[in-house]
Amino acid sequence: MDFEDRSKYEAKDIQVLEGLEAVRKRPGMYIGSTASDGLHHLVYEVVDNSIDEAMSGYCDQIEIKLEPGNIVKVKDNGRGIPIDSHPKVNRPAVEVVMTTLHAGGKFGGEGYKVSGGLHGVGVSVVNALAEWLEVKIAWKDGKMYRQVYKRGVPSTDLEVIGKKTDECTGTIIRFKPDALIFDNLNFKYKILAQRFKELAYLNRGIKIKFIDERGEKIIENEYCFEGGIISFVKDLNRNKDPLFPDPIYIEELGESYEAEIAIQYNQGFNDNIFTFANNINTREGGTHLSGFKSALTRTVNDYARSKNILKDSDDNLKGEDIREGLMAIVSVKLEDPQFEGQTKTKLGNSEIRGFVDSAVSSNLKIFLEENPKVAKQIVDKALKAAQARKAAAKARDLTRRKNALTSTALPGKLADCSSREREESELYIVEGDSAGGSAKQGRDRGYQAILPLRGKILNVEKARLNKILNNKEIRALITAIGTGVGEEFDIDNLRYGKIIIMTDADVDGAHIRTLLLTFFYRYMRPLIEEARIYIAQPPLYKVNIGRKEEYAYNDRALNEILQENNTKRTSIQRYKGLGEMNPGQLWDTTMNPENRVLLEVEIEDAILADETFTTLMGDKVSPRREFIQQNAKEVENLDV
Repeated sequence: MDFEDRSKYEAKDIQVLEGLEAVRKRPGMYIGSTASDGLHHLVYEVVDNSIDEAMSGYCDQIEIKLEPGNIVKVKDNGRGIPIDSHPKVNRPAVEVVMTTLHAGGKFGGEGYKVSGGLHGVGVSVVNALAEWLEVKIAWKDGKMYRQVYKRGVPSTDLEVIGKKTDECTGTIIRFKPDALIFDNLNFKYKILAQRFKELAYLNRGIKIKFIDERGEKIIENEYCFEGGIISFVKDLNRNKDPLFPDPIYIEELGESYEAEIAIQYNQGFNDNIFTFANNINTREGGTHLSGFKSALTRTVNDYARSKNILKDSDDNLKGEDIREGLMAIVSVKLEDPQFEGQTKTKLGNSEIRGFVDSAVSSNLKIFLEENPKVAKQIVDKALKAAQARKAAAKARDLTRRKNALTSTALPGKLADCSSREREESELYIVEGDSAGGSAKQGRDRGYQAILPLRGKILNVEKARLNKILNNKEIRALITAIGTGVGEEFDIDNLRYGKIIIMTDADVDGAHIRTLLLTFFYRYMRPLIEEARIYIAQPPLYKVNIGRKEEYAYNDRALNEILQENNTKRTSIQRYKGLGEMNPGQLWDTTMNPENRVLLEVEIEDAILADETFTTLMGDKVSPRREFIQQNAKEVENLDV
């Protein structure tokens, strides 16, 4: 890698737009929330700065370390943040970057042409929300510089601490998130590792090392992928039976834009398109996704007609038909990205839609013509999907309700609530008629509805929508919820503010819960994204202590109760299922809002979630076995 242009990056390239006062008062405006996602966002912002150096050609090694006490250290071999005096404020440029919003090398000048740190607020916001932050810089004069900040305010001047060493050849930032700001300071290794792995895929040849030193055993992973997003798609499809061995790769370079796209189909029935803009995971898609979808649909239809696979009298294949079993990565890079909000979840640049559309149309057309065997596989799969879609349309009619506010079309097994206020009403999905009977008797009829399910629902990971909609239990579920599924999903028709899965605390209950979560994730995902899905936590044990009763939700809680009452006479009842509780007990422990414990279902990372559902509910046994073995100990130690 060529590092000769380091000298062009100077203090004058750092432009100052405004101060830092509001960040600590309203952190959610800058990082989304002060919960887990906001905490992890701090790390992403610092790492994104190193990635920006890499995209500009000045860095090829990044190391992230989680130290004891949830201290984060990010080190790169880039140019280093400028340390010379900024001409406008007569302070070191690094101090300006660290303490001023909208100050950075991303607003014109020669700092960066393409960057992921969208507004330049990243590292200054991290500084503001850290209990302390230390920055070290190996500058081009051969000296090592250091400055320390406390809650965004410099606590030392920028000082020389020695000569440039192998330990730092660019920038090192260490910080500790502020416990006064964040609900929980515990970083999740898997979430961070997934992000760093993504960055290595999206920037081929860059080496990213991730080390976790917080536990008894140090965990270390290194990510470097010369295959880039081709390797990314292969990895995502590894447990999904790819339709053809090598992904279709498209690369288009323009004056102001770049697009990289990798496409590979699998034997499954779900589509997964993961989009990125300047390395930022645009979870809500945007204009690059729209351009990709429209070009894919048009190009495959044009090919099918040119080869007379679709006759003049045939309808065009729909986008959902062509996307069945699709795994794709769409990565774009542009000079002036316009995102919706600082959390960067949706790309808004209108011109990128046409750029991606044109890139996919021209390159995919050539590929299909030159690879007729692969083209036939894609079209044949889409034709089968179209047949299933038409069959599903008939089955879907059975799940539609005549009126969202009447019960004339509701399933007979549903014990509805009297309230018609969505935000105050709850739907309990209960395993079995016995538990359903107890729940119906124990509930508050005013706002709690009960839908008992008989046995295990269909595994939607292995079935097309037409078969899914013919399943009696799933049909009852869709009708009760009211939103429809898949392409017809409409959150405005949701009948209940909370949907609560309440299954037995045993292996069968866990399996039913996973089947339900797979269905919601694949066909009603906005319910999860809008925090509508919850998991009830029924107790495992009832402990009688004299005339007093206590409930334990896991083995750890049981041991604590027994230790606290070791001098008293106790008896223990282990619940085999919800049906063993009488209505009063079920209300007291699991349904009463004042006492109950509910787990909110979140999608922390869509790629991780997709891989997990494929592993647990897909056809392959060995990945499932490995997953269970790796996670068994973690589940045993889970504290509710």
